Amino acid sequence: MTMDRREFLKYAGALALAGTSPMQQAWTEGVSKNQRPNIIVVLTDDLGYSDVGCFGTTLYETPNIDRLAASGMRFTQAYAACPVCSPTRASIMTGKYPARLKLTDYLKGAKSPEDSPLRPAPYADALALEEVTVAELLRGAGYTTGHVGKWHLGGKGYWPEDQGFDFNAGGCAIGQPKSYFWPQWGENPPIEGTSEGQYLADRLTDIACGFIEKNRERPFFLNFCHYSVHMPLEAKPDKVAKYEAKLEAHPPQPGGQANAVYAAMVESVDESIGRLMETLQRCGIADKTLVLFFSDNGGLSSLEGNQKFVPPTSNAPLRAGKGYLYEGGIREPLIVSWPSVINPGGVCDTPVCSIDFLPTFSAIGGVDPEKGGVHDLDGRNLGGLLRDPHATFGRDALYWHFPHFSNSGGRPAGAVRAGDWKLIEFYETGQLELYNLKEDLSEVHNLAEAEPDRTHQMLEQLRRWRKEVDANMPLPNPAPVKHK
Repeated sequence: MTMDRREFLKYAGALALAGTSPMQQAWTEGVSKNQRPNIIVVLTDDLGYSDVGCFGTTLYETPNIDRLAASGMRFTQAYAACPVCSPTRASIMTGKYPARLKLTDYLKGAKSPEDSPLRPAPYADALALEEVTVAELLRGAGYTTGHVGKWHLGGKGYWPEDQGFDFNAGGCAIGQPKSYFWPQWGENPPIEGTSEGQYLADRLTDIACGFIEKNRERPFFLNFCHYSVHMPLEAKPDKVAKYEAKLEAHPPQPGGQANAVYAAMVESVDESIGRLMETLQRCGIADKTLVLFFSDNGGLSSLEGNQKFVPPTSNAPLRAGKGYLYEGGIREPLIVSWPSVINPGGVCDTPVCSIDFLPTFSAIGGVDPEKGGVHDLDGRNLGGLLRDPHATFGRDALYWHFPHFSNSGGRPAGAVRAGDWKLIEFYETGQLELYNLKEDLSEVHNLAEAEPDRTHQMLEQLRRWRKEVDANMPLPNPAPVKHK
């Protein structure tokens, strides 16, 4: 038998709750393992909130991503669990906050400045094998599991095949490719191209589509992680020329999106999405496949590495970008499409987070995370919101802990969002910043002094959470260098 939208919705009312057992019962009693929906995560690297058309860009061209959003639901207040990559990836795999995992920076992170009173907090150098991943849960429920692309969650022995994936192409310790063109990327990542000059995003898409075709007759989980749009900034010359002409014809506003190479990289990711969706249609499994599109942290909006004059992107109207706990560093474009279940064109304004993906996928796959060995789960099932974007979600607050220095200039800090309010605590100075995101999305007006009671309450809330998850804190710098 198959389960159509009406049958699914009959069972799915309980998805608005954190618990997953009603959904598990729906799948285990009503649908055989081979009829469970496929699940695909498409994770981009460093793609900003405003970098796709349906989230605001007027420069980058993303027709396929926009069609994906039109076929499903767009989340306007979705967050990465960290402003840098590895911790967010760990949160997706485990459903836990990076602070609880002791994996709070990318592997291995930036050095601290000598003049700071703090040294960065110690942190894990890999996602612990003791953690139960979403791939392990779904494989135990009969799914074939595949990973394609960037992993960046530990060295050999901690790769996707060690964390529940039956298939791994390119997942290893590296965080960025040597080049986006073959054969220049060599063994970094460890994937061979098929023709000289082949673009990495295209090669990864070949492999991802091949995995779909091979496993079309059985339920699968595909974790498809582009290296794009991370540095080095490299794109197909014809696309770069197109955006250079576009920028010349329509010069951007000061501080706006203005990098033609980055724009071309975004377009290549969009083409990948188009090929992925065409493959699902051709295989006849589009209706029974959930596709989730997301980014691991905010867009890089500062000069870094091999750039010259123009930052890769602008996250405006959001403040700052990758490496910061301002909205530009953690708010991401999230799209979920599942044609047989999710009504097209939906928009959800409820704050959600990357920690919520594991419990959602577990419910869809008929798995109880706790029975599967997951303890201290922080995420909540998004199923109720997928059914009704206005459903009550029942979460009091979201938290962040980034006790490190980022390459892009971010400083050690923690944050909490409760309702429309967000508090940031900077660990070096103790400075507090309070914003009402509903009225001040760009985080311009610090209301900490004007709202002392709220500031104190949220600070205590943040500190209680850090104690609950046993967060590692920055260490004192015994001999900070004083610059004259």
